[in-house]
Amino acid sequence: MERINKTLVTEFLLLGLSGYPRLEIIFFILILVMYLVILFGNSVLIIASIFDSHLHTPMYFFLSNLSFLDICYTTTSIPSTLVSFLSKKKNISFTGCTVQMFLGFAMGSTECLLLGMMAFDRYVAICNPLRYPIIMNKIVYMLMASVSWLSGGINSVVQTVLAMQLPFCGNNVINHFTCEILAVLKLACADISLNVTTMVVSNMVFLVLPLLVIFFSYIFILYTILRMNSAKGRRKAFSTCSAHLTVVIIFYGTIFFMYAKPKSQDPLGADKLQATDKLISMFYGVVTPMLNPIIYSLRNKDVKTAVRNLLSQKPSSQ
Repeated sequence: MERINKTLVTEFLLLGLSGYPRLEIIFFILILVMYLVILFGNSVLIIASIFDSHLHTPMYFFLSNLSFLDICYTTTSIPSTLVSFLSKKKNISFTGCTVQMFLGFAMGSTECLLLGMMAFDRYVAICNPLRYPIIMNKIVYMLMASVSWLSGGINSVVQTVLAMQLPFCGNNVINHFTCEILAVLKLACADISLNVTTMVVSNMVFLVLPLLVIFFSYIFILYTILRMNSAKGRRKAFSTCSAHLTVVIIFYGTIFFMYAKPKSQDPLGADKLQATDKLISMFYGVVTPMLNPIIYSLRNKDVKTAVRNLLSQKPSSQ
């Protein structure tokens, strides 16, 4: 009987802001502008890191990976969200929901690891500057990025398969803008204890462990900076870390609010996802990727110079 009921759910209805048509128009314009800024800002950073030789370093390699990831993450959800704001038909197919869930979770998991890798890179650069070219050689930092992407993808496969193999007994209304995994789990008419357990393990590996790496890296960085005799050296060290630290605070502040809370343990009959959770999710999904290139451009002299040269398209001297 459970299998029969499950096969009947061939699509989901994304509730979003249904019932608030004026808000939908406002959010459509707002999110569209933000999405265009995301595409432009992150694309400029990627192109600049490729064509400017001054940015051919591990830090900017990770930054270009982060920019590419932000473009992929937002593209998995924002276009469909924009269409739903203007359309009365807000459904998404079961397959489409699965793909959206997989890509969104993979990008989020990968970003956690990338931020940890970037913190380690800053630790080596500031605390062990003489050994930095040896420790962070091209093979090492490319391997670090590859592990981040591969691990994020594997984690997403596990979580998505476990979620979408559950039986959904007729209730197909997702009270969210996208196929967010916790919102989908609330629709399952079966025991989700395995899903909750794997989510906890996933949180530990992809949220807590990178955060510990970031925390201890910056403890050692701060200790090293405070021991520097040169005020100019201290300012330069702080400036190279401030952008990354700002992004980490914004990213982890929102993602912990979304996923670290045990919302999946709510009763299966729980009616609605709180409006604040929706807005926080939107903040994480749109505002954070938009701020990343802005923060790195404003707080990094090398990036500002490279972007300025790229946008002005200055011909190189022969």
